[in-house]
This record gives sequence, structure tokens and C-alpha cells, in this order.
Amino acid sequence: MTYIEGKTKMNKLGIFTNFWEKNWDFDHQKYIRKVQKIGFDILEFQAQPLLDMSKENMSEIKKCADDCGIELTYSLGLDMKYDVSSENDAVRLGGIEYLKRIVERISYMDGRAISGVGYAGWGSPDYIVNDKSAMLERSVASMREIMKTAKDYNITYCVEAVNRFESVLINTAAEALDYVARVDSDHIGVLLDTYHMNIEEDSIGDAIRLAGDKLFAVHTGDNNRRCPGRGHIDFDEVFQALSDIGYKGRIVSEPFVQMGGEVGRDIKVWRNLEEPTEAHLDEEAAYLLKFEQDMLRKYGMD
Repeated sequence: MTYIEGKTKMNKLGIFTNFWEKNWDFDHQKYIRKVQKIGFDILEFQAQPLLDMSKENMSEIKKCADDCGIELTYSLGLDMKYDVSSENDAVRLGGIEYLKRIVERISYMDGRAISGVGYAGWGSPDYIVNDKSAMLERSVASMREIMKTAKDYNITYCVEAVNRFESVLINTAAEALDYVARVDSDHIGVLLDTYHMNIEEDSIGDAIRLAGDKLFAVHTGDNNRRCPGRGHIDFDEVFQALSDIGYKGRIVSEPFVQMGGEVGRDIKVWRNLEEPTEAHLDEEAAYLLKFEQDMLRKYGMD
């Protein structure tokens, strides 16, 4: 398979770096150059490692991205020790400050958006939850504080609806919209992910249409966490719905296909879903890009 030359003039298309990498930190410049060669517009990676980088290192990564014409976007799964929905005030307040520092670092990189499970600790709790309303109120109060920093730095904080095994608070588009309405800020939006929607939504298309103009970002991945088109999700339904709402935002794919390392442990990948060689993964990434470009054309989004 040959690489797709040049950039799409449609919605910006991207890929998450941990399609290739088994750990959350890595040589960022290598993957900036790789996705440029393949033809993507965006490279996304975990935001947390920014806190451990020197400003010099961050500047080098930013310069590489600028030189390659690649936009960098960021996501995170919030460690439970920073849970901003916690009833423990020290944990909650520590989480607010932690996320504010991440927003500041993203701004230093000239980033415009962060997404993921940042409204609570990532993962299912080890205690019984009979009512999540108090947890939700604490999270909303925390997010209102974080929004002050997001406004100062002009960063949009995307609330990602994820499956029941990765969050208690927000599993559906309806819950994400309710959360965004409660926070009530111009700097918060909704992110929907096809992998999670396949588990939680009655209709993926209806969920996208429900989100409407509050949909700020989209993640794609098939039901088996492989690239779109490698499982049973109906991506015609997905892209038809995106077309229906006139979606012009970023579409970043998040396939997780390798067992091992921090990523395999955290994402729960217990077998290799693709041949785990860099050459094969590069070809699969090129397939992914063409698949989504074709879908955008098919539904008049070019």
C-alpha cells in the first residue's frame, strides 16, 4: 500500500500516537514526521507527559509540528489521585490545579483543545454507586474552576462520553450534553467516540445528531478497537449523521491494537489485533486515512 500524498481539504483528519506506541511517552517528533508522510493533518497524544517536559523540549516538538504542518491535539485519562469528582476535598482541589497546569502547558504548545476523561478519575470505581448525582455536582463545580483557566488560554475542554468500564459519570451523548449545559462555558464542548458509542448508545447516528452544534471533536475506532472499517460498526451511519449536522471539526482515530506496555494494560488489550510491526502499522494507518477521506467525499463533506 502506498502513502496518501498531501493533506486533506476536508475535515481535519488525525490519528492517536499510541496506535504505534505501547507507552504513553515517546519520541514525539518521530510520529509528527510519520503522520505528515502518511498524509494526516493531526497527531494526538496524551497530555500528561507535557508536565514532565522542559520548555526547551516542548518548543522543539512544537517547531517540528509547525515545520511539518501538523496540528497537535491532546487527550487524557485522569488518574484517580486527581479525581475532580471526589468527595475528598484534597483530591478534588489537587485535581483542579493539576488540570489547570495541563491547560497552561497545552497553551504553551499553541494547542487549542484537550479531550478525554478529565471530569472524573478514569476507570470504574471499586465501590458501589447507587446515585451519582453528588459526584456529578462536585465534578461540575470543579470544571467551572478549570474553565477560568481554559478561558484565559483560549483552550476548549472536550467532555468525552466513554463506556461504562471507563467512567461512571458520562457514558452517552445525552449525559455529555447535560454536563456541558451545567458547566455553562464557551470553552467546553462534547467529544463523541464511535468505539464507546457502539457500547452505550441505542443509535450512533441519533447520538451524533443529538449533540449537534455542541459536538466539538470526534474520535473514531471500530467496535474491536481496530481502524474504522475493520469491525462491524456502520460508518455510513456515522458519516451520514456528521453530514446531517454540518460537522466541520476534527476527526481523530484512536485504534489501540497492540498488547503490552502501559497502553495495553490501561486500555485492556490482551492480544495483538494487528501484526505488531511498524511497517504493517504504517500501512494500516494509510488505509485508515483513505477510508475516512472516502467517507467524507461520499457524504458531501469534502
